[in-house]
Amino acid sequence: MWLGVTVSLEDISTPVAAPTPRQSAARRLPARLWALAEVRWAALATVLFALGGAAQLAGAPRPVWWGLYLACYAAGGWEPALAGLRALRDKSLDVDLLMIVAAVAAAGIGQVFDGALLIVIFATSGALEAFATARTADSVRALLDLAPEKAIRVRPDGGEEIVGAAVLEVGDVVRVRPGERVGADAVVVDGASEVDQASITGEPLPASKYPGDEVFAGTLNGTGSFTARVHRPAGESVIARIVALVDEASATKARTQLFIEKVEQRYSVGVVVATLALFAIPLALGAALQPTLLRAMTFMIVASPCAVVLATMPPLLAAIANAGRHGVLVKSAVVMEQLADSQVVAFDKTGTLTEGAPRVAEIHPADRLSGDELLRLAAGAEYPSEHPLATAVLAAARQRGLAVPVAAGFASTPGRGVSATVEGRQVWVGSPALLADLSPTSGGTDALAQVTAAVDTAENAGRTAVVVIVDNVPAGVLALADQSRPRAATTVRALTVLTGTPPVLLTGDNSGAARRLADEVGISDLHAGLLPADKVARVRDLQRDGRRVLLVGDGVNDAPALAAADLGVAMGRHASDLALQTADAVIVRAELPTLPAVIALSRRARRLVVANLVIAATFITVLVAWDLFGHLPLPLGVAGHEGSTVIVGLNGLRLLRARAWRTEMIS
Repeated sequence: MWLGVTVSLEDISTPVAAPTPRQSAARRLPARLWALAEVRWAALATVLFALGGAAQLAGAPRPVWWGLYLACYAAGGWEPALAGLRALRDKSLDVDLLMIVAAVAAAGIGQVFDGALLIVIFATSGALEAFATARTADSVRALLDLAPEKAIRVRPDGGEEIVGAAVLEVGDVVRVRPGERVGADAVVVDGASEVDQASITGEPLPASKYPGDEVFAGTLNGTGSFTARVHRPAGESVIARIVALVDEASATKARTQLFIEKVEQRYSVGVVVATLALFAIPLALGAALQPTLLRAMTFMIVASPCAVVLATMPPLLAAIANAGRHGVLVKSAVVMEQLADSQVVAFDKTGTLTEGAPRVAEIHPADRLSGDELLRLAAGAEYPSEHPLATAVLAAARQRGLAVPVAAGFASTPGRGVSATVEGRQVWVGSPALLADLSPTSGGTDALAQVTAAVDTAENAGRTAVVVIVDNVPAGVLALADQSRPRAATTVRALTVLTGTPPVLLTGDNSGAARRLADEVGISDLHAGLLPADKVARVRDLQRDGRRVLLVGDGVNDAPALAAADLGVAMGRHASDLALQTADAVIVRAELPTLPAVIALSRRARRLVVANLVIAATFITVLVAWDLFGHLPLPLGVAGHEGSTVIVGLNGLRLLRARAWRTEMIS
């Protein structure tokens, strides 16, 4: 049996002194248990059964303890009976109905105690399943219980008002005080603080936030205070997109589970036919009614495929929950199941294997300046610019601890670069095309030759060359490159071991940049300069070789290939909306090592499914054989059947443990 449970998100208010997660879980456990209808009805059935047993042992009149047992029937059996009748109306024989029929038949032959015991064990098993399912859902949704109900909105006159976070609109300005949760995805406009955004990005330390930085709904502010302008409506926030993905994961079943459900229907019909035969044939041969009916009912119980039905979903849902806690959102149990079959992984380059932002990789000064002086002057000229290359130059200067000078007379020329007066010097920073603009009478012939050679060296290595000219004389070259993500090479090696095939690089970037990255991370099979249609064609080529392809990308141009691949994985929360919608899974934290980890976790889930099926089949075979060729007491048959159901359910939930993920990371 599989009991569906809907778990609503809990309201989270601004904490004053937040308890630890373990303390909070312990405090909520009784309330969460009692909130489940299955638990309440199972508890009532158990109490009525205990009262009936006590009355029977005390010698109470027969109608008293019979009445208590029948009340136990009603409390523990009405829900599965109703579900079974609804299934029967749809021309489907439900396992729940088989259990109820067996219990009623036991009462009909005077074995009301055995029937009530069946009801109690059946109801208790259902309650345990419901609780286990709720625990799984809680684990998946733990990342979602974040966004506060209220936010402080700053009015145009400078006043403040408390509003619902859901009504915030793009352009609203919100104030976030110390210890409060951010109410919306927004950009800081004033103030500074450190924000704990581990729930979204996985960063272990709070992230410093200054004007211009983005903050996310549901993240926890530290000791500072700031105002931020909402730039994404509530329904499109990062956390809202995560909710949508998890809802898809919760609502979808794996193909293996659907196959088992089809088998269950046919199998249940077979159980009914066999039960009728076990009852009718011995009677026709002169057997006594009561033992014949008891044996037939025991057979119906032990042959029911409850444990087989539960063998598949708990491991897959537990794996989805564990992956979700570690920043990998798998959209469905189908995807979690298929991850185990990945045979070759294809990567996009920019924003996937790389960080997607340029960094200063090398500094080539001419004879006139040192490397630090060249970088300092370039940073001064670039300071007013918002170009990504300017950001990279400023970041490099700050990383070296250089004081960035104030610039005057800033100007920007599209396609060329920027110019400014820095400490009385005229500084140009931009593309190598600036060299063609130099006056022939400006001098610096040797410097020009040095800079030209440095440009060639940088571009041949697949880097972007940024020329710096000071007072009309070439001063040096900054070589910029998109840096590979941390542990990219380790991830490539791990995927090679897991799949048996080295990963492939598919990129629209130039061959020089692609080759440099491929050599750095250990990929030998690369294809550069690809348009979106070309990427799809390469994926099809891999599939024609009979291999199941998993493609990892992040941009709009990757979406067609993500759809064409057997499995698509979107990389990072900055992936395009189209890539997020097309992909089957999302690596939210942009941590590459989680990819081999989730593949390994999927394979472990599949092994648990197989183990569960073996356990379930073994229990059914032994109990059926015992009943057919020996004498299996009804209570023992009930205990064995329900026990196997609980065993396979709990066995699958082993993948909820944090150790399961850590184990996969190092195996």
